[in-house]
Amino acid sequence: MSCWDIIADYGLRSIGIGERLLPKSDFSICTQVTLIGSGLIWNIYFGVFSLISGFFLATAVALGKTSSIWPLRKASDWFIFVFRGSPLFIQIFFAYFLFLSLKSVSPIFDPLTAAWLGALIVLFLNTAAYSGEIFYGALLSIPKGDLEAADAYGFSGWKKFRKITWPTMLRLAWPAYTNEAIFLFHATTLVYFSGFPAWKQKGDALYYASYFADKTFNPFIPYPILAGYFILLTLIIITIFGLINRHLNRHLPQSVRVKLKVRPTILR
Repeated sequence: MSCWDIIADYGLRSIGIGERLLPKSDFSICTQVTLIGSGLIWNIYFGVFSLISGFFLATAVALGKTSSIWPLRKASDWFIFVFRGSPLFIQIFFAYFLFLSLKSVSPIFDPLTAAWLGALIVLFLNTAAYSGEIFYGALLSIPKGDLEAADAYGFSGWKKFRKITWPTMLRLAWPAYTNEAIFLFHATTLVYFSGFPAWKQKGDALYYASYFADKTFNPFIPYPILAGYFILLTLIIITIFGLINRHLNRHLPQSVRVKLKVRPTILR
């Protein structure tokens, strides 16, 4: 079987397109690169959708934490504390068993036990908590002169937030938020490793890398392939977020623009 045949058979296997059975004997480099790359589709899915949805919740949480309304402020504080104070591994593990319990109550909760929804909810809440703290710090760092200038121009309420507060918050928070985005994509490998089962062997990149490591008794081929995919994914994220960062700082002199500095998180 040629490499092109392997790509045609297994390139989209993780989403149910192509060969149904995993290879039992052909563990060539092409097979491993193709299947692990196929599994990366799920990592990208989890990362993109949890990041987009978490961005808006993070903004609301950050505003809630600066609110003068006590219940809203405390709810934001506790939300951030719970999801930042516990490991993501444990959150995914307990969420799966919580969703299983809900499933026994009513069939309406069946989709929650599937990784595409249940794990996505956990990742969405987790990144919203971390990003909310980042945005909160950025809100506190907004120069008072900017806000006073907005008041002088007659900006208030929603107009002031949309034109001054929110863009400045994003500009200040973006370098740290970029690191959170990178870590989130790396953290998606915990989905099938810690809780949610892979339905019909439709797992993520780590799922397939572990499969080949078990079958060949040689982890030094599939895991470097997995690492290579995530390094490439990280470079793409840095490029996209770098362009956004440049757009957010386009009005500033070159000498004072905030540049992205990637600081990989070892432990969370």
